Amino acid sequence: MRRGRRQKWMIKIAEERVNILFNRAQEELPHNPERSHRHVQIARNIAQKYNLKINANGRRHCKNCYKFLQPGVNSQVRLKNSRIEIKCLECGEIRRIPYTKEKKERRRKKFDHITFKKGTDE
Repeated sequence: MRRGRRQKWMIKIAEERVNILFNRAQEELPHNPERSHRHVQIARNIAQKYNLKINANGRRHCKNCYKFLQPGVNSQVRLKNSRIEIKCLECGEIRRIPYTKEKKERRRKKFDHITFKKGTDE
């Protein structure tokens, strides 16, 4: 068995395949949900084999039942307490994703606006 890192061209092909499979899963969901879920399973297997991180678009699958999630079809999206809550309607799993960066930016802008205003009044 070979040791060391995989070659870059192999990793690039694996990333392309994962992206293609997620796109096909999205296309197949309304017509054939089981095939769509199978595409997600295959994409996860490829990502695990080549030690790839599934990008932000990859947040479209449930980590519990590994089903493809599409808001309004088989998932529910809510904004609660500075988090995005994605509920899988297949298994009931709730995934919480924080969005604190956006809140911090908004606070900084507000603070900068207030300090800038005070500086001009004096």
